[in-house]
Amino acid sequence: MNEQAHGAMDSADLMERLLYEVKRVVVGQDHFLERVLVAMLAGGHLLVEGVPGLAKTLTVNTLARTMSGSFKRIQFTPDLLPADLVGTRMYNQGTGEFSTVRGPVFANLLLADEINRAPAKVQSALLEVMQEKQVTIAGETHRVPTPFLVMATQNPIETEGTYPLPEAQVDRFMMKVLVGYPSEEEEVVIVNRVTGPRISVSAIATPEHLAGLQEECRRVYVDPSLVQYAVRVVAATRKPANYGLEEMGRYIAFGASPRATIGLTEGARALAFLRGRNYAVPEDVIDLVPDVLRHRLSLSYEAMSDGATADQLITRILQALPVPERPLESHVRAAVR
Repeated sequence: MNEQAHGAMDSADLMERLLYEVKRVVVGQDHFLERVLVAMLAGGHLLVEGVPGLAKTLTVNTLARTMSGSFKRIQFTPDLLPADLVGTRMYNQGTGEFSTVRGPVFANLLLADEINRAPAKVQSALLEVMQEKQVTIAGETHRVPTPFLVMATQNPIETEGTYPLPEAQVDRFMMKVLVGYPSEEEEVVIVNRVTGPRISVSAIATPEHLAGLQEECRRVYVDPSLVQYAVRVVAATRKPANYGLEEMGRYIAFGASPRATIGLTEGARALAFLRGRNYAVPEDVIDLVPDVLRHRLSLSYEAMSDGATADQLITRILQALPVPERPLESHVRAAVR
């Protein structure tokens, strides 16, 4: 086994230990936890949607405690100002000089809790830092720490006092994950843990370690056929008629951007890395398609009136497109060399 394969196995073991530490506190939510780790490895931002009380905030808080890096939480409210996020310039009367006070975005892991409660002016303050990993304050540019990840939560059932996220910002989230209710058995465990002794979480990794894992993850091999498949899936959201899906054209107003293709490719790398492989397979791409695409499809009024959802349209696209063959390990070894 080559050095890269060994590295993937060791790193997968570390991610397993991170996952184990989080699951000591969080019950269930396996899909959500896996996507959180994928976002961390791929360096992408994550949008989490679910009704209150499903451990969205608890999961991110617990994950932050497993890392010794900086963690900040912002509770989004309608009266929040952009300076409350990125920082501002303050005048010191004693020295007669201005100094820069950095906001909570200067952290390795930023939790934007109930992100849809802040108006568009505040949301726009996140655009630069999510894309460029930097903040401009009074004409001066300041880099945020590396690695930098934004994990945002929102409530889908409450509309009073909430604002729709700008499309430009939504597109900057690599994935949108839907969190559902726990099973009866899981809820029994949840009650026992919450009402029982407090569980302490240990730090497993450092930001430098995570940055190293991200570099290793980018060396995971993705076969050109998988990239072409990701391109076809995304292109089918823009011009479904080209892929035998003429009836879907009236349901999609705007398809996904190239960020979706990049997210599928980087996400497939991270998922393969997390599963202990140094190469991606078609299942890695297919598993991520709903989470990468669901927030990037702008549905028409006709789709809304007919009750069509983004997930239903994505399922039809996956059914219509042929899946590429699984790459042979011999070809992968030759390509890696």
